[in-house]
Amino acid sequence: MPSVSFVEGKPISYAEFGRKMETISEMLFSLGLNKGDKVALLSHNMPNWVIAYFAVVSKGLVIVPILPDFTREEIDNVMIHSESKVLFVSERLNSRIEGLEWPFLQAKILVDNLSLQSGNVSDQAVNKELLKNIVVEEDDLAAIIYTSGTTGRSKGVMLSHKSLTFTAMQSHAFHAISKTDVFLSLLPLSHTYENTIGLLYPMMYGAAIYYLEKPPTAAALMPALAKIRPTMMLSVPLIMEKLYKTQIQSKFAGNRFKRMIYKNPFFRMLIHRIAGKKLYQTFGGRLQFFGIGGAKLDSRVERFMREAKFPYAIGYGLTETAPLLAGAGVKQTKLQSTGFAVPDVSLQIHNPDKRGVGEIWAKGPNVMQGYYKNPEATAEVLTEDGWFKTGDLGRFDSHNRLYIKGRMKNTIVGAGGENIYPEDIETVINGHKLVVESLVIEEDGFLVAKVLLDIEELERTIEHFKSVIEDKKEKHKIWKQNFMKELNEKLNKVSQIKRIDIMDEPFEKTASQKIKRFLYSKQQHHKIITRKRSK
Repeated sequence: MPSVSFVEGKPISYAEFGRKMETISEMLFSLGLNKGDKVALLSHNMPNWVIAYFAVVSKGLVIVPILPDFTREEIDNVMIHSESKVLFVSERLNSRIEGLEWPFLQAKILVDNLSLQSGNVSDQAVNKELLKNIVVEEDDLAAIIYTSGTTGRSKGVMLSHKSLTFTAMQSHAFHAISKTDVFLSLLPLSHTYENTIGLLYPMMYGAAIYYLEKPPTAAALMPALAKIRPTMMLSVPLIMEKLYKTQIQSKFAGNRFKRMIYKNPFFRMLIHRIAGKKLYQTFGGRLQFFGIGGAKLDSRVERFMREAKFPYAIGYGLTETAPLLAGAGVKQTKLQSTGFAVPDVSLQIHNPDKRGVGEIWAKGPNVMQGYYKNPEATAEVLTEDGWFKTGDLGRFDSHNRLYIKGRMKNTIVGAGGENIYPEDIETVINGHKLVVESLVIEEDGFLVAKVLLDIEELERTIEHFKSVIEDKKEKHKIWKQNFMKELNEKLNKVSQIKRIDIMDEPFEKTASQKIKRFLYSKQQHHKIITRKRSK
């Protein structure tokens, strides 16, 4: 049975995978490593990434996966802080670490061919029998995962073997898989979401996993979908949101008649159903599970998928919980809910307000052991009796479905003491046909929207000003004024936008495609708006 492969490569059988894994484990111990030592892994997705990962964790070593989009400074920080003794690095990313030296590093291995690039192999042969008898306990540390985070400097999340395997096993409650399933992997394996649910879970049940050799652009993805015809995929909202805007929204916003047709619920559902059938065939025609997580999904996009009968599922979690806390399988989804608590995981809403909204706390086998070498940060999020404070605001409905409102630290407190959730305002902004993405922050007592636009579409839209106004800057100014007026008509009084800033380039994002808010906000804590009178 095939285990892992490039889309255009030759699949590696599970038997061959096991042999390769043992060979690399022997190499690691021949370098003088001992159980508990740290091994870093810096590479884009590939079959050898998976072999290296299992060669490390299966023998009681600790894996330190590094996100491929980490900066040189972030990589340096991780290598020093984790005290990693060996680094697996891909040829593509090798140039990013040139010239860096680390006091603990003993060897470097090229992921592309799993060959030793530097380091000294012991003259004494590794005792294979002893290797086979290494006992790995469920509470042993398996991985230290450094989050890119949206609040600044990364922290090393310590996850045990039990945390990771528990989450993978419990995923079965939302969707059962077997050795006949085929995964197509799009997200970084160094991210817990893809690592646990897109790697450990399918390998537990003997499924096959395929990787793209190039970034998942449409040009690379479309032929891969046609060839592999996956039964399962994991994604972040951004991918489906782009598809919706380009394939659905743009086609029915062109003229008044089309907009009128699309607003009619009967015709809209009919249009969505037809589009859904085409989309399903584009994905290969046998997709059973399209998991979406990592960030909040736009309500219009989710409505489209529901009405299109596209087999999507929703999940919620954090790196600190390996990662899944709640989820809904294909037949369990409800608009804008992240589903039910994972079996054997306890969730509670701490200190809820009158609407039932409060911080989500979690307890279960999947909760991290703590932040590596950071007891102060650990104490801030883990209570003495084992509850993990997620930092997310949410509420439950009468059926115990969870709804996420946003991050606590993003919440803005209005002049009258009301909570303003910027994520909700961003959902309204992002619904505009010209908006690619947006970020709402507080500046000088007012709400400001930073917006990235589809410039080509904008130029076409403002052409109707041409006969009256020749000045290009003036046309843009008038369009922006109209856009803000249109936007504020859809928002309640406390959520009114005072200024719109047009971005020149895309926002910087984490691996799960969340905007790194701390880069754009003057303040990183709760903001209190003191409303100023307009002059």
